[in-house]
Amino acid sequence: QSTRTTWSVTPAVIPATTRGPAGYCPNGRLMRSHEPTGNLNEKVGLGGGCHWCTEAVFTTLRGVGRIEQGFICSAPPHDTFSEGVVVYFDPEIIRLADLIEIHLQTHASTSQHALRNKYRSAVYVCSPQQAREATAVLGKLLQVSNKPLVTRVLDFAGLKSSEPKFLRYFQKNSGNQFCERYIDPKLERLRTDYARFFVGPASE
Repeated sequence: QSTRTTWSVTPAVIPATTRGPAGYCPNGRLMRSHEPTGNLNEKVGLGGGCHWCTEAVFTTLRGVGRIEQGFICSAPPHDTFSEGVVVYFDPEIIRLADLIEIHLQTHASTSQHALRNKYRSAVYVCSPQQAREATAVLGKLLQVSNKPLVTRVLDFAGLKSSEPKFLRYFQKNSGNQFCERYIDPKLERLRTDYARFFVGPASE
């Protein structure tokens, strides 16, 4: 679950080596295009909570064209697969900095709980430029905050797609107990705090 938090200590940032997307499996499914965009070639991996929730959050945003839900790995020692999504976006509509801020505000990014191996809190970058930008964004957020982040900047090394029956989970199961308890509050927060980007969930 997400809570309103502020941060103020040094983030747990691991410099990315940007070794390239080795083992990357581009077999996620087209999720939603909110408007015609000319540049959806930029992508970033995001992990931290249940990937059903993360998928639902980012499919509601303007400038996001495709989401791949699954399990992401990085370079050793973070080479185990952990739940996450790959977001394809148009940086002229929504910046990487905006995506990272929204990500931190919609999962428990300050909690080093017992399930972090399953839910590694990370921004998985795909280039040296993204690594620099993501590290700078975390640092800026910490300057106006009072809690430590557990979120790390890691290389994106691979994605294993979820089984088809679990893709587009919120669109298929909106209204069930899980969605009402865990996803709906995140979407309401987007509607309130990030209205300039919030388009709303797609119907199945």
